[in-house]
Amino acid sequence: MVTKRVSKKTLKAEDEQLRGYELVYIISPEVAEEKADTIVDNVSQFITGRGGAISNVERWGKRKLSYPIKRFVEGDYVLVKFQFKPSLGTELETNLQISEEILRHLLVRLDGAE
Repeated sequence: MVTKRVSKKTLKAEDEQLRGYELVYIISPEVAEEKADTIVDNVSQFITGRGGAISNVERWGKRKLSYPIKRFVEGDYVLVKFQFKPSLGTELETNLQISEEILRHLLVRLDGAE
């Protein structure tokens, strides 16, 4: 069996490269439209403030959920496509989980170029 040794410098260099991601999150329907805009702006500022680059933000609007989440049956969906350092993904997800206004989120790494 041949094992490949990877130095910490190589891992660090790979970690510094920007990767493509898609983030879908659902904002609580109790949140006012102005506050929802602020939440979208805060998520975008989090990404760009840490060296990321947003290529697209789509507001899908209020849609019915497949199943109730925290007693809600609908939510305001948002899709964000962006480039980001992989090491910061867990920090982004932690902040999304902490937020009481965001019911659910899904962060997906995209393979290949867009």
